[in-house]
Amino acid sequence: MSKYSLLLAAFLSGFACNVHAIDNNADWLENYNRAMFNFNYQLDKYTLKPLAEGYRAITTPDIRNRVTSFIGNVQEPVTAVNHTLQGSFKDTLVSLGRFLINSTLGLGGTFDVAAGWGLKRNSTNFDTTLATYCVPDGPFVVVPLLGPATPRSLVGLTADSVASPMYWGTQHDKNYADKISYGYAAIVTINTRERALDLLNDLESNSVDFYATTRSAYMQNRQAMKNLCASSRKKTTASYDFDFEIEDEFE
Repeated sequence: MSKYSLLLAAFLSGFACNVHAIDNNADWLENYNRAMFNFNYQLDKYTLKPLAEGYRAITTPDIRNRVTSFIGNVQEPVTAVNHTLQGSFKDTLVSLGRFLINSTLGLGGTFDVAAGWGLKRNSTNFDTTLATYCVPDGPFVVVPLLGPATPRSLVGLTADSVASPMYWGTQHDKNYADKISYGYAAIVTINTRERALDLLNDLESNSVDFYATTRSAYMQNRQAMKNLCASSRKKTTASYDFDFEIEDEFE
């Protein structure tokens, strides 16, 4: 995670705390967002998309599945931490079990052996954790290189990146830390872009306004996270709804 990303996330985390009165459906940064969206689009068109297409051309689906599985395994400790923060301790144990099993019997996580044993992946992240604690999402913003985001999602991304084994596991050796971190980031980026090739191509070809369509799709996908706050509040209320029915116990 670069210093730029950390500073950006720190700034936006403070900004996110003051957006209760902002209508998240209003694209009040539209002029900036459209300009940055066009910049990212051109950058993707001539660099990332060709790399993703080349990656698809020289690999088989099975190889790409192994890479995806490896990435998912690296993220399991981060998932476990966030399950703990969300109070889902059973899921924490499942994530840790998956990491141990797949890292060994699954050849570094390239094979999902744990799933065959009934330990299914249940991914989560710090963005979801913040949503559980009712931290506001904030307005839609297009970030250079990263694309569509919200202040909360950027804070979550930064926290997850720092918590990743690929970050803290390499800090003891500064000679290799950057090489491993950036190399892993490149693999994740290209793999993610390849998996989204067909979806984004269809989205663009069927859009009159690609920016508006992308923004709408992104924000719709985040709507479900709003329910996490309400659910967590109900659980908290229920946990304090004491009912001392001592008389019934002795009848």
